[in-house]
Amino acid sequence: MTAPQDVRPGSSAGDRRNSASAFWRYWTASTISSVGDAITTVALPLVAVTVLHASSLQVSFLTAAQYAAWIVIGLPAGVIVQRLPLRGTQVAMDLVRAVAVLSVPVAAAFDVLHLAQLVLVALVIGLATVVFDVGNSTFLPSIVSKDELTARNSLTSASVSATQLGGPSLGGVLVQLFGGAASLLFDAVSYLTSAVLLRSLPRPAPAKQPERGESTLDLIKEGWRYVARHPAIRPCVAAATLVNFTCGAFMALLPVFLVRTLDAPVALVGVLIATEGLGSLIGAALTPRLAERLGSARTLLVTTLFGASVALLMPLSTSGWGLLLFALGNIGFGASVVVLSILTRTHRQTVTPPDLLPRVMATVRFVSWGAVPFGALTAGAVATAAGNRGSLWLICALAFLAPVAVWTSPIRRMRDLT
Repeated sequence: MTAPQDVRPGSSAGDRRNSASAFWRYWTASTISSVGDAITTVALPLVAVTVLHASSLQVSFLTAAQYAAWIVIGLPAGVIVQRLPLRGTQVAMDLVRAVAVLSVPVAAAFDVLHLAQLVLVALVIGLATVVFDVGNSTFLPSIVSKDELTARNSLTSASVSATQLGGPSLGGVLVQLFGGAASLLFDAVSYLTSAVLLRSLPRPAPAKQPERGESTLDLIKEGWRYVARHPAIRPCVAAATLVNFTCGAFMALLPVFLVRTLDAPVALVGVLIATEGLGSLIGAALTPRLAERLGSARTLLVTTLFGASVALLMPLSTSGWGLLLFALGNIGFGASVVVLSILTRTHRQTVTPPDLLPRVMATVRFVSWGAVPFGALTAGAVATAAGNRGSLWLICALAFLAPVAVWTSPIRRMRDLT
């Protein structure tokens, strides 16, 4: 068998064909895995709510545990990715997640499922996802030229958005048909399929290794300083952090809000949560056009303010036809989030030196994704004291901090982030 070759985007016809082939396998693996992720996003909290009868605060522990991983190993993840074989690390993380998810239906089959296990599973998935996501962001620029990055990032985000649209809906239906625990089998299969596809990819060119004598802490500091001193990356990270705080609160609160406050059927809960995916799909499709016509910086300014404004429709929603307000708010907010994600990720991948990219990506994810568990716990605690609707109003009000972060930064005077 011929050994896999290192991948470097080139300009010849053969290089372009190889690059395209590698990208489509990369894209397929990411998309299949995202389908399973989307199912679990709905299934795991619904297992807690319908099987274990968990409270709003207890459900928030699941989201907090999964995203607390960014706080635990978010910064070292960049060094881990830089020092280990990238393809092998990605495959290993898929296998770890498959085993963790598979433990839930096994425990349910033996009638020993407990909330503590769900929290532990969420934590293990989170830890593996941290390393996997940093690796994925580092992998793409190795197989795609800089000129193609915005289009490829948009396509990848659109695919994830499509899975967010169909996955939660499918998750809600699967939970209703087979039960929450059994529905997680689909997620385990998706991780295994992703691992097989990633294993078939050529090895990326080895990352530049740190100088001998440089400690992990020194390497982390270098990535942190780059992010903190960059005039465009710094406010973008601030905005992403505030958006992710809101997203964490929504992930913990919305399933409980829909089931217990609006009396929505379990199958419909998946559909309503999936409307965020529709918004994300719309946002991903429009991002290249908006960035070309308005400029990436101006697009960022407009869409962050739009997302916070339209999110106010969600706490206004009621049962019956009033659920349409929830759907519209979720669509608009989802569209704004994916525009922010595509533009800022493309900018980082374009301007960051290649040897710094894994650590910069890890620093950004550590700060921004580290806000998710705090948002989840805040929503759960406020819901306990003020009710689900009161908590949702507070979170939607706090969503306006994200546009404040970019409107008060140098980005306000830019047309493009670059």
